[in-house]
Amino acid sequence: MKKVSDIEEAAQTQLDNRLAKAKPMKLGWSSTETHEITVALNKLLGDYSVHYQKLRNYHWNVKGSDFFDLHEQFELQYTEALENIDAIAERIRVFGKTPLSTMQEFLDNAVIKETGSDLSSDRMVREILSDYTLLLESMSRVVEVAVEMNDAGTEEMVKVFVNSIEKHHWMLSAFMAS
Repeated sequence: MKKVSDIEEAAQTQLDNRLAKAKPMKLGWSSTETHEITVALNKLLGDYSVHYQKLRNYHWNVKGSDFFDLHEQFELQYTEALENIDAIAERIRVFGKTPLSTMQEFLDNAVIKETGSDLSSDRMVREILSDYTLLLESMSRVVEVAVEMNDAGTEEMVKVFVNSIEKHHWMLSAFMAS
């Protein structure tokens, strides 16, 4: 059985001043690998952030006979998008880099483009379906880079996003088929 003094020594070892003053660990990736991973993640962050804002815009401004269905769906999807955006930004911070964070940075780095507010509900859905295709392309690129760099954490995180986006795409495609 461990004595209290053994536990106190272990705790002090973990708080060693030499370690506290050392440079942060790179988690085993070179600076080039870290750069490639975070560039791909920041691109995805830009696309996801513009997509998120479009979902909010459409949630607020949808009109017509599809209002109740789409108003609710857009809210569910922008809530999920916000959680994913946060996860992407935090993953970039894991690598000691700074995530994009201003609307201008998002717009400058995104393939997904803004739209106006006065669109028909069908046009809103078509825009979101297009966004999903672009998001999936960006996510595929992140997964490719993550696999190449043996970054299982990023790969796993983004594959969860892929599954969700594919399901949303299917559901909105089915909605448009009616």
